[in-house]
Amino acid sequence: MTNDLPIKKGEIRMLIPHSGLMCLLDEVIQWDDRSITCVTNTHCDPANPLRRDGHLSALHAFEYGAQAAAVHGGLCARSIGTAAPPGYLAALRDARLHLVRLDDITSPLQVCANRLFGDGANTVYECRVSTDEAIIAEGRVTIVQRDVKRPV
Repeated sequence: MTNDLPIKKGEIRMLIPHSGLMCLLDEVIQWDDRSITCVTNTHCDPANPLRRDGHLSALHAFEYGAQAAAVHGGLCARSIGTAAPPGYLAALRDARLHLVRLDDITSPLQVCANRLFGDGANTVYECRVSTDEAIIAEGRVTIVQRDVKRPV
């Protein structure tokens, strides 16, 4: 498995369906077959598409975690010569927020996702978003394969 690091935003955009400003992760600094660690400063960007009235709720930390899981799935699939099947966030469990807002944080976010079980687009990941100083959010996300309807 080729594991050239860091993996920058341009490559991340090729692995997930999120484009433009909705690609929230800046780079991958570590990954293996079970986990991934990404960093980002997009929470500081006034143009972040998740901001409302100039503020970015800490609730959106779970979107950062889900994107890390998606990047991980894409990297794992690419390492065996395939593409990750399309999936979507189906559930968030055991979610814990330790702050109210992300836009008040000036240091980079570290976004970690650890695959607990599953393969392909049907997986459960434990996610954690933190800074050097503190954990911001943690919880489990369930990703399920998108049912692609074919014309009859």
